[in-house]
Amino acid sequence: MRLTHSWVLALLLTGCQLTQPTDSSETSSPETNNPPAVKKAEPTAQPAKPVSKPKPVVTPQSQEDVWQRIAMQLDMPIPDHKTVDYYRTWYLKHPSHLRTVSKRAEPFLYLITEKIEERNLPLELALLPVVESSFDAFAYSHGSAAGLWQFVPATGKMYGLEQNFWYDGRRDVPAATDAALDYLTYLNKRFDGEWTHAIAAYNSGGGRVSSAIRKNTKLGKPTDFFSLDLPKETSGYVPKLLALADIIANQEKYGIDIPPIANKPVVTLIDPKEQLDLAIAAKYAGISVKELQGLNPAYNQWSTAPDGPHQLLIPAQAEDSFRYQVEKNRGKGMKLVRYKVKSGDSISVLANRYNTTTKVIQRANGMTNSNIRAGQYLMIPASAKDENVYALTASNRLEKTQAKNRGQYKLTHTVRSGDSLWSIAKANKVSHKSLAKWNGMGPKDTLRVGQKLVIWKNSSDGAIIRTVFYNVRSGDTISGIASKFKVKSRDIVKWNDLSKQKYLKPGQKLKLYVDVTKVSV
Repeated sequence: MRLTHSWVLALLLTGCQLTQPTDSSETSSPETNNPPAVKKAEPTAQPAKPVSKPKPVVTPQSQEDVWQRIAMQLDMPIPDHKTVDYYRTWYLKHPSHLRTVSKRAEPFLYLITEKIEERNLPLELALLPVVESSFDAFAYSHGSAAGLWQFVPATGKMYGLEQNFWYDGRRDVPAATDAALDYLTYLNKRFDGEWTHAIAAYNSGGGRVSSAIRKNTKLGKPTDFFSLDLPKETSGYVPKLLALADIIANQEKYGIDIPPIANKPVVTLIDPKEQLDLAIAAKYAGISVKELQGLNPAYNQWSTAPDGPHQLLIPAQAEDSFRYQVEKNRGKGMKLVRYKVKSGDSISVLANRYNTTTKVIQRANGMTNSNIRAGQYLMIPASAKDENVYALTASNRLEKTQAKNRGQYKLTHTVRSGDSLWSIAKANKVSHKSLAKWNGMGPKDTLRVGQKLVIWKNSSDGAIIRTVFYNVRSGDTISGIASKFKVKSRDIVKWNDLSKQKYLKPGQKLKLYVDVTKVSV
């Protein structure tokens, strides 16, 4: 019995050894008496199949062209409507317009697209600056709206866009884009997610669109955008955007080629934490002053705002060198002029001369009031370069606008107390809208005393107008000169800003606009 148990136990142990996994050292050990295991024949090796690489995932963000990135995300329905057809035809017949738009959009479109995607908003909104301003960051409309997104002053302030002598946030591309998207998001919620209503309200105001919806509801009519009774401009506004979206999404179909814009950051936003002269900032960035101003159209003057904002958009590739130069020259970003006060000087006169403000001069000199005295020295922040170097300041842009020829002869009017665009236009027999346009204004803009306006006029009834400079002689009077040259006395006063001058002086030179068909000169 004991032998039988031993045999069974031995057999069981041997079975265990045959079935338990062993490592290579145990298999080759000389202490085991088991015969080596017979190797099974391995199957004949088959040639390896080529491993196919996974195809790259095509996404909007992976596109090389920002326009294509936008195109892949446009999903608003394009209705079969005559107004949409009209604007589509217009865009297709004017391909040069879209080429111009693409050139203007190049620094900003990637930035705007990123902001819209971050908020998960429709990419059609990236096309609104095309409809609003043709992507002209300096655009100023008849309704006093400014910038890419065409904010009027009140709405701009409501959404945090400051507007003063130094800075107009409506033309600050990053800030105005944020404000526009905030406003559009609010309008979308107001109109229960209906984007065509929200976009229409962006143009004409939420109240007007709400009123049109209520009117149609009361009459039992549909309340979709195309059924609403809206102002003419707004009725074309949404169709223009939809037509543009259709073209952007189907360039090949329509046979139009919009210049591509690289789908990568073109500019970067930097806050140097101090006021910078734009000429000095441009030097830090390695670009021209005009190029820097073009990227930062919000700055009206020759520097960033004294009290901020100080942020600047600069070319992305210049970021490291710009930051280095700012830190290296910390505190040297502005030029100070040491000025000795002369008799007759005042803070306001000096501020005007150096294109700054009384507040800035006062702060630079630790002054609590505007009192100055002859012989006193003042430190006045002043531009590092001549005024013409800062080609895109508000004053230089205005000068260029006023110099543009709009008629056969030009008059200059100095605004007096009580003047308005309407009264000046009426007195000169011109349109008040034209008068505003000639002077870079909106028809509803207010005037300031002392402001210079240009008035363009055309000759009529065969008149040939020539500019004549007349040297005043002893005994001359305004009425006498007016009679001699067949002009009006009040016009001579206006042309030569003589309202504050009681008498003419011999040798004084007067400018006259004379019809040479009536007078020999």
